[in-house]
Amino acid sequence: MKIEGIKGCYEKTGGLFYFPRMCSKIRLHAEGKLPEGHHAYLGTGFDGRTCRYLKVSYEDVKAQVLAGKSDEEVLEWCQTTGRRLNDEEILFFNSFMSKRGWRDDETDGYIPECIREYGFADDGTLVTDFDLIEKDEGRWYPDQWRDAWKT
Repeated sequence: MKIEGIKGCYEKTGGLFYFPRMCSKIRLHAEGKLPEGHHAYLGTGFDGRTCRYLKVSYEDVKAQVLAGKSDEEVLEWCQTTGRRLNDEEILFFNSFMSKRGWRDDETDGYIPECIREYGFADDGTLVTDFDLIEKDEGRWYPDQWRDAWKT
């Protein structure tokens, strides 16, 4: 489902995938524009993993976003308050996040269930959580992951 104003999984702040999406979800929720089906995932799932990796709480990140800070300012706050990531740690994070669902504990259950639930073709092209999210929101194309790593 297309959601006006939500950022994609592969968008980056400070080189970090997903961070802009988390911030956009916080803003949309505060504006009453985030669909109800997404409310249960606020602060959990990828949001929670992102915050835990940065060693900050989701509620504190939410407060920074709602204080009107840009994504870049919020990430800087995270890295000052929690931990600063070096290039290798960003690589590890991006690799994990972008490949979640591919050859892991979600491969045989969650991914096929979502493909069926969303009504997508089960043709082997959607293999990660990012693929499913991007496809559901109308941004996905086969080489999207490859292009994301180039920028």
